[in-house]
Amino acid sequence: MSRERRYIRTFRYVIQLAFLLFVLFIGYRFYQFVLHFENNAYPFFERPSSVDAFLPISGLMALKYFLFTGVVDPVHPAGLILFVSAMGVSLVMKKGFCGWICPVGTVSQFFWMTGKRIFGRNFNIGKSTDTSLRSLKYILMALFLVSIGIIMPLNMIVLFFITDYYKIVDVRMLKFFTEMSQITFWVLLVHCGLSLLYKNFWCRYLCPYGALLGLLSYLSPFKIRRKEENCVHCHSCTENCPSLIVVENQDTVKSPECFACMTCVSRCPSEGALDITLGTRKNSRTLRPYLYPIILLLIIFLTIGAAMVTGNWHSQLPYEEYQRIIPEFSKHGD
Repeated sequence: MSRERRYIRTFRYVIQLAFLLFVLFIGYRFYQFVLHFENNAYPFFERPSSVDAFLPISGLMALKYFLFTGVVDPVHPAGLILFVSAMGVSLVMKKGFCGWICPVGTVSQFFWMTGKRIFGRNFNIGKSTDTSLRSLKYILMALFLVSIGIIMPLNMIVLFFITDYYKIVDVRMLKFFTEMSQITFWVLLVHCGLSLLYKNFWCRYLCPYGALLGLLSYLSPFKIRRKEENCVHCHSCTENCPSLIVVENQDTVKSPECFACMTCVSRCPSEGALDITLGTRKNSRTLRPYLYPIILLLIIFLTIGAAMVTGNWHSQLPYEEYQRIIPEFSKHGD
């Protein structure tokens, strides 16, 4: 096995950890930003625009508005940019955003890996139950796409964009974690418990965002492909797949559950049996494993860079609006 294949999994862990630490950092800086308006004695910190990544529903509304009007939402523009960036990555690089970038996916991975150490293994849900549970995220995805993408008229989106609720929806998301209710606490605790037992419980069964990215990944020119003549049927790829895909029985991994994490590629002991490839099966070219995350990161950073250059990254909401709305919300919570 080549050194590149052997170490690609470690490379992925490093990238995942880097993004998780970055998200924690911007979360803390956003907390400092909000704290300034709640207590004027606290120094002012610039609002980190990246917090809009936690507003995918806003991103979906902003995308619809942009497609029909050509206008970028001025309040949470980074939400639109990051939403489009994640979809663009999935169209080109499979579900790589989930497997390499998403902090929720990283935390979920940490839980099931910890559970495996504690219990000696992860547990599996029966095939029929697993299929039924996986449909939940597609039902949620469909509800959002239909209610926002089809039913919600543009004038309602505009009216929502100018409400105080929308202007500080990011603050509300922050309070969801810093001032969570007992119900929220227990729901999260149960989810964490299930994540210890089952691989990627949230990603596999409940995440509508991941469901959308998985469907888009069907169109990606990048595929994990297996060559039967080189396969030794050691079962390593299937046993180690975090998405529970039976890799050894497939010539091309087409499942929307595939994160393109390349765990199967890194675990395969037979050179040339499993590879990440570009193009159709008849005209495919094997991609060196380390190039995949480089291309993925380039797509994301170039998209963000273009948004910054064109003035579509930072919120246009003035300081005075935050000064008016945040103290009132923090005081009454509505």
